[in-house]
Amino acid sequence: MKRPTLTALALLAPADAARAGGTDPRPVAEIVTFRLAAGVSEAAFLAAAWGTEDFLSRAPGFRGRRLSRAEDGAWTDHVVWASMAEAKAAAETLMADPAAMPFLRAIDPDSIAMRHETILLQME
Repeated sequence: MKRPTLTALALLAPADAARAGGTDPRPVAEIVTFRLAAGVSEAAFLAAAWGTEDFLSRAPGFRGRRLSRAEDGAWTDHVVWASMAEAKAAAETLMADPAAMPFLRAIDPDSIAMRHETILLQME
């Protein structure tokens, strides 16, 4: 069994981050919950989600992604970024990427809730 590991960056004190230029260098989880747009099937949505693979694999700071669906039909997209700055830059770039449009259109915009959280412990 693998033991839990703390990333070295997670151990940095806030003062260390401030000395490094005022930004927090720790990895960030982008957590987006939403529902599908009316008439969009799970299969169609998953195909559209796979359509973002190239964008994400090229995005600076991308570390991984998990997409899940709850029993009530709510979805969660959990994307890990190397830093908050890279997460925010990718979000802006994604909105302008034509390849991402099928994915974005498949989501009910009124149902979206997004937050970013600093990752302090990661187990794989």
